[in-house]
Amino acid sequence: MRTAPIGGWSPLPRPGMRVVVTGASGGLGRVLVSALGAAGAQVIGVDRTGLADPLTIAADLTDEQSTEQAIVQAHDHLGGIDAVIGAAGVVDTLHRASTFPAAIFRSDLEANLTSQFLVARSAYPYLREAESSSIVFISSLAGQDGLPGQLSYSAAKAGLIGLTRGLAGEWANDGIRVNAVAPGLFATPKVIALPDSTLERMIADVPAGRIATVEEVAGPALFLLSAAAGYITGETLRVGGGAGLAQSGLFR
Repeated sequence: MRTAPIGGWSPLPRPGMRVVVTGASGGLGRVLVSALGAAGAQVIGVDRTGLADPLTIAADLTDEQSTEQAIVQAHDHLGGIDAVIGAAGVVDTLHRASTFPAAIFRSDLEANLTSQFLVARSAYPYLREAESSSIVFISSLAGQDGLPGQLSYSAAKAGLIGLTRGLAGEWANDGIRVNAVAPGLFATPKVIALPDSTLERMIADVPAGRIATVEEVAGPALFLLSAAAGYITGETLRVGGGAGLAQSGLFR
């Protein structure tokens, strides 16, 4: 009979946990790497550029060979892999469905969905060897609620939620938990750069009345790596300030 994972019941990753973070040079990726390090984890990043950082491996995560090589390098550097946080992705396109270029649609799916699968598949042999292992994908509320104008992003993030469920079921017997975090609006440079009128309109749909900080998105991801989340797998945690909730009900 399988027993509870090691590491006590702290809501933070256990000290010494060996973690790979993709998208490590992005706003969320940088905060994840910093927070994991502060918790005592051993961390290595994977990113398209590498930024000349010795703890960040440069890789094209849409390419199978490049991804596999990056994960092997991460494994060799850390001496094993206990967890992966998939924070890599792009959200650059804005098109109406009727005129959405098919090539851009495919490219967005590769960057936001296929890349996550390739990372998980490459890390699987090492995660299976670990005492207690976990994957956390960064999805989006767009994958659950849809986002007009960014159909490819919404479709990819919805696919990522399906990937989370599928991998969680398939790899449960290997002791690998797989979950996702689905943030809404949070303080990325691109969100902050939106016109005030656009941002105000979008915040109007959020009961919390504001956008999230990057740390408020990173925190749930770290929790899902922890022993306190040891009985959670296949789940997507919404981090959206109540977006999607009915606020008035029967009251005027």
